[in-house]
Amino acid sequence: MARPHSTRNTIAALILLGIAVVILASLGQWQLRRSDERRAILAAIEAGRKQAPVMLTPATPSDDLTPWRVAQATGAWLPQFSVLLDNRNHEGRPGYWLATPLLLDGASRQAVLVLRGWLPRVMPGQGEPALPATPQGSQTITGEMAERVPRMFELWSLGGQDQSALPATWSVTGGKLPQVQNLPLDAYARATGLHLLPVVLTQTGQNGADGLVRDWPQPPVDFQKNTSYAVQWFAFASIAAIAWLVVLGGAIKRMRQRAGQGPKP
Repeated sequence: MARPHSTRNTIAALILLGIAVVILASLGQWQLRRSDERRAILAAIEAGRKQAPVMLTPATPSDDLTPWRVAQATGAWLPQFSVLLDNRNHEGRPGYWLATPLLLDGASRQAVLVLRGWLPRVMPGQGEPALPATPQGSQTITGEMAERVPRMFELWSLGGQDQSALPATWSVTGGKLPQVQNLPLDAYARATGLHLLPVVLTQTGQNGADGLVRDWPQPPVDFQKNTSYAVQWFAFASIAAIAWLVVLGGAIKRMRQRAGQGPKP
């Protein structure tokens, strides 16, 4: 007669091993999806950078506003609408990104938002960060286009309270700049009254006399690493599946042995 605790142990082992197979295989599939996503990002970067540079104007067709494509824009800076993007680190140092719109056409108030560069955070009690002077007159800026300002995760967004919201109306003419975690273009356009192109221009070129660092972070595109992780998870799932078959085979073998012995006369 089979011992009850032996049967229970076998069933528990089969259930646990089955769950392990499902979880490990799911992790492998997730890593494959991450690999595909990074492949797509890499392809988009390469495709954008292979395109010829484009000049941004109010009449630029939307089909030409390709992410990662090199672009130029000529206009006048609007420093009164500058924003500091907080928690943007560079080489382990905390700091900000300085974002300023470039006015392309005064009559229509058409502009493009430019990420001008990184500047370090000041220590508490040392005042405001030293902002670079904004050149006057017509300026020609070169950079790469992006769909939006790269987002940072906001802890307070979970509670429904955004402590970095832009002012409802913008009348800043000097002094302390707004500091935000994230900067959606639609909210920024409403606050400033500007008509923004649906792209952001990340200014490139050597770090100039303005003290801004233009070493922009790149999205992770190491899809080989995710593929390697997927192979590992699938290997673990295979081991768990083999163990499941071994346990099941042992249980069937014991059942047949007990059935072959039959009842004693």
